[in-house]
Amino acid sequence: MKLRNIAIIAHVDHGKTTLVDKMLLSCKIFEDHESPGELIMDNNDLEKERGITILAKNVSVQYGDYKINILDTPGHSDFGGEVERVLNMADGVVLLVDAFEGPMPQTRFVLAKALELGLKPIVVINKVDKPNCTPDEVHEMVFDLMFSLEATEDQLDFPAIYGSAKQGWMSEDWNKPTDNINALLDAIVEHIPAPVEREGTPQMLITSLDYSAYIGRIAIGRVHRGTLKSNTPVTLVKRDGQKVKSRVKELFVFEGFEKRKVDSVSSGEICAITGIEGFDIGDTIADAENPEAMPTIRIDEPTMSMFFTINDSPFFGKEGKFVTSRHVKDRLDKELEKNLALRVEETDSADSFRVYGRGVLHLSVLIETMRREGYELQIGQPQVIFRQIDGVKCEPMEELNIDLPESIHGKAIEAVTLRKGELTQMVPKGDRMHLDFMIPSRGIIGLRNYLMTATAGEAVMSHRYVEYQPYKGEIPGRQNGSLIALETGKAIPYSLNNLQDRGRFFIPPNAEVYEGQVVGENNRPGDLTVNITKTKKLSNMRSAGADDKMRIAPHIEFSLEEALEYIQGDEYVEVTPQSIRLRKILLREAERRRGEKINF
Repeated sequence: MKLRNIAIIAHVDHGKTTLVDKMLLSCKIFEDHESPGELIMDNNDLEKERGITILAKNVSVQYGDYKINILDTPGHSDFGGEVERVLNMADGVVLLVDAFEGPMPQTRFVLAKALELGLKPIVVINKVDKPNCTPDEVHEMVFDLMFSLEATEDQLDFPAIYGSAKQGWMSEDWNKPTDNINALLDAIVEHIPAPVEREGTPQMLITSLDYSAYIGRIAIGRVHRGTLKSNTPVTLVKRDGQKVKSRVKELFVFEGFEKRKVDSVSSGEICAITGIEGFDIGDTIADAENPEAMPTIRIDEPTMSMFFTINDSPFFGKEGKFVTSRHVKDRLDKELEKNLALRVEETDSADSFRVYGRGVLHLSVLIETMRREGYELQIGQPQVIFRQIDGVKCEPMEELNIDLPESIHGKAIEAVTLRKGELTQMVPKGDRMHLDFMIPSRGIIGLRNYLMTATAGEAVMSHRYVEYQPYKGEIPGRQNGSLIALETGKAIPYSLNNLQDRGRFFIPPNAEVYEGQVVGENNRPGDLTVNITKTKKLSNMRSAGADDKMRIAPHIEFSLEEALEYIQGDEYVEVTPQSIRLRKILLREAERRRGEKINF
């Protein structure tokens, strides 16, 4: 078969989506008058803003006589559910590694998943145009990594391609640049096996889904065995073994970014199916008479949870369209259909839900998406999930890598050690230092914020979940208390100016605030209630300091992840389409003093 199914895997920021761009341009998928721009596959707003891939996507290109189905995957382990899902559709992987940084934590994560499925790798050592890069050493490191992951002999005998995706060239020798990426496309055709044609009754595992306003939900997957035909009856075998009679209405195959309607699809090809109702990712489409289920997708368990509740602050409903618990529940149920690594649990209260995910980033992308769709909600402090293993309390551990200037690496070691992290490796790289740690997941919450401040934005940090280990003991929380608004009103510049020596503010002058809102960080431990709505007394007497100029320090603007990592156990992040506010769960000071027992 002149067909190749490949997934592109790599650590975040190593150039996957840029390489896919060049493959699309090289195979002339666009007309001469079209100008697609950069990072073509990152097509939703959040991906464009953050510069990372969040959702796995597929596209096909024609190279000579061969059709190549390309699956672009996320590089961040928080979106591992996406990677595990789409690797089932591939026959081989293109592993992309930065020629300067070498294999990073997520490289190990995605490569382990691919090798486990028995996929053949092609290694592309990218960014060889970087100064001080060491492509040959990186090649050795990739081999050692594959060996440590127990790759087979066939997998260890991988072809290596060198080049620069950004400059648009690939070559078998990094000292001999070319002017195209044909070396990579030739390697894919030569080394990635064609899909095996399996005869028999039809079988297809649903690994992805799409939605159309006209035809509803569309099932996407690779036909594993036999041939699927349009307008024929089939059986949908659910993950729990339940069998439902159904019918394939229309079949589509991918050509470029488009879907082309066909009458039948044989084994090995990736296709989209309409007409099937009530399916989930991981279900099998099988023969109508003798249905046989395929092994379903196994997804790693979540390691973190957050408390989602409706917005009940004094400002609720001013900016969002969807504010009731029914709206929030329906949206979370819709997300569960396609977000495999997510779990939702109902709580004692009808207004609140506990949502489980892979990490702060995984859950914050869901919250950010909901907020852009017009939802208002409040989120509690992220909590890691503890487990009892053989009667011992265990917690998730992560491998943490920090890259920073050599002169300030002491601060990073000190900060991580305080959070129960253990230094496992320390390697100088030019004028920078590369540090490896094992640290509890709890210790990572809020660490990025601290390191960015302590190293003036120089630190580069990445981490991946490794395993559950016995509980490491208490980790000191945030040292400084909060500045809390005393009453509802407008933040008067005069009051902010007078209170500047008490701490740093999170709100600009003249912002609307409410009683119990966290408006800043106290310079000292313990919370402090401040009156920032107090105006200047206007009398007809001149006072000595009447005409002093006010100099108010710029306020701190939190991103959603920073806000979630910053809050304490008795605080919420209030999220609306236009604002991110921090608040106390108990808004009135009298209630906080009484310390009423509530469920955080």
